[in-house]
Amino acid sequence: MTPTIERTEVLLVGGGVASARCARALRRHGFEGRIVLVGDEPILPYNRPPLSKELLRDDLPDDLVLAEPERWYERRSVEVRTGHRVAGLDLDAQEATLDDGSCLRFQRCLLATGAEPRRLRVPGAEHALLVRTLADARRLREAATSAAGGASVVVVGGGFIGLEVASSLAALGLRPTVVELGDALWSGALGRELSDWALGRLDAAGVVVRLGAAGTRLDDEGAWIGDELIEGAFVVAGIGVVPRDGLPADAGLVVADGIVTGGAHRTSHAAIWAAGDVARVDGRRVEHWHAAREGGERAALSMLGLPMSPIPPPWVFTEVAGSTVDVVGIGEPWTAERWVRDGVLAYTNEGQLVGAAIVDSAMPAERAREAVAAGSVVDLAWHAR
Repeated sequence: MTPTIERTEVLLVGGGVASARCARALRRHGFEGRIVLVGDEPILPYNRPPLSKELLRDDLPDDLVLAEPERWYERRSVEVRTGHRVAGLDLDAQEATLDDGSCLRFQRCLLATGAEPRRLRVPGAEHALLVRTLADARRLREAATSAAGGASVVVVGGGFIGLEVASSLAALGLRPTVVELGDALWSGALGRELSDWALGRLDAAGVVVRLGAAGTRLDDEGAWIGDELIEGAFVVAGIGVVPRDGLPADAGLVVADGIVTGGAHRTSHAAIWAAGDVARVDGRRVEHWHAAREGGERAALSMLGLPMSPIPPPWVFTEVAGSTVDVVGIGEPWTAERWVRDGVLAYTNEGQLVGAAIVDSAMPAERAREAVAAGSVVDLAWHAR
């Protein structure tokens, strides 16, 4: 039986912040056509940053992590289909086939399918808990609260997710050990200065960090580094993510570690845009909340043919043992790093500012973005006063 083909002006594929913000921006700028949002999780679009922070430390209700309350979609006439996956895209017909066999024909489509956790490639990798979805975070919190007070746990990966999870577990009274392959935290991408600062914070919070250590296998007792067992009531793996770009690749869109787009988020097909973790915009793929939020809004402007400002420097927010860190820029190579004042670290290349790390809100992150966009260390130091 041939499925009935529904029609919609805009189809948003992916149940995350990028899709929600695209819908919001479309309505804000006067778009009155039909909008359908399809997400494969059984919940409305939600914010992921709290999963390794507030949601792990506290038993927060789901409503507090939603990108928009349920009534918002009703008031703005945005149709949301949760628990469904787009199984196929026909670019020529501009049709999307869902996993239940239904079909949506669209005029414009945003692909915001996000990313999925990178898997450990060691024996026993199935023992590791992951943190990507709300369900993942709930499982991890249950494991943490079920463990005896003061129990040892292992976190594989010393990047953003790994350090956030380790910090939250320590706040719950557990004793985490972070196993990081690199010789500095964040695999050295943020330099020695910030890594050394973070190591001090983690040590004071009771988090042990093993740098230059490669986990060789996992089991019920914990993680192994060669013949050495790092005991843990459970193991968490946070070693990065990979873009969920199989659907667009199968459809024939240009994909290279993410969906390739220009600055207006338009893909190799004129009717399709991409944003969020899955999008490689002007050669750069940024896997963080601000990029998803701003990318969804920029895609909406592009769909409507409205002007947009230049893409701002990337902005990543994280937490380390109770301290906040805003990382701005770092999209370009840097050759030097120095603290321009307490809590403000500058990254430069031949004297030009290309990035900054702001500890505990020592200056507004938006000001730091302006300084990085201008390439001025002087502006960064001035605004940090």
